[in-house]
Amino acid sequence: MNTADIAYTVALCTHNHAPRLACTLRALAGLIQPEQPWEFLVIDNASTDDTAAILADISWRFPGPEVRMVREEKLGLSNARNRAIAEARGEYIIFIDDDETPDPEWLRAHEGAIQQARPDALGGRIDVMFEDGRRPPWLADELLGFLGKLDHGGPQRQLTDPKTPIFGGNFGFKKNVFDKIGLFDAGLGRKGTDNTGGEDTEIYHRLLDAGCRVWWAPGAIINHRIQVGKLTRRYFLDLHYREGRTEGFRARGKRSRIPPLYLYPQLWHAIWNAFVVWRSGGHNATLRKEMNIAYFVGYILGWALGCVS
Repeated sequence: MNTADIAYTVALCTHNHAPRLACTLRALAGLIQPEQPWEFLVIDNASTDDTAAILADISWRFPGPEVRMVREEKLGLSNARNRAIAEARGEYIIFIDDDETPDPEWLRAHEGAIQQARPDALGGRIDVMFEDGRRPPWLADELLGFLGKLDHGGPQRQLTDPKTPIFGGNFGFKKNVFDKIGLFDAGLGRKGTDNTGGEDTEIYHRLLDAGCRVWWAPGAIINHRIQVGKLTRRYFLDLHYREGRTEGFRARGKRSRIPPLYLYPQLWHAIWNAFVVWRSGGHNATLRKEMNIAYFVGYILGWALGCVS
């Protein structure tokens, strides 16, 4: 297929998630084909498990797109996404994660938004799917966003509010927009077992700051399959602790390593709020407040010691 004929590159970045990857590849076979030609690009990000064998087994391949596999040795989700941008032949690049199941109309819905609005970037809805069918009693609705759930509701429209980001599990970009805003920040995003994130909201804010048009495509639905390992309080606390470490280090810049005194009352306030909620609602009600504590502890240590290595 001529490169100029490819409208969309669906890019899947994966690292050591072989069983989950196999499930996602099977699910992709159920997609309703878009009107325009597309390609499917897999970036194997330094995997050491059975990922290469799964990709080499042609039995999963589905009709429609051209399929390509590329290996990126530099570990990190942002590095893998940046490699996908370099390799993509489509006018638009649409990203999907290796632990997701797309709705059959997913790609067609993205295509509809692209044809209607020709946006610089776009994002779709993400629902959560519990793999073992059980949801812990402490997992309140307000915490589902930290598992990737995203729903800005309403009709297809332009997003202009910094508080309505698009998430990495279901977003796309016009390829040439990266010439304007730059690539994904390699200092953010997961690296192996490192739970650091934030690369998707960071690039969303960069898009808005650059005056780019970001579009919401509510019909482009992805189901994020939640693994049992993420259904622990420790996972949520670690997520916020690492976010705090990263933001504290970046906020310090070239200033003194001694954290500002105003941070300590904020930490104490977070501890007190957690205690008040625990006293009235019990342990199952406190996780969101505990996450705030973890964030401030991480922020203070990030200012003093730097990011988590």
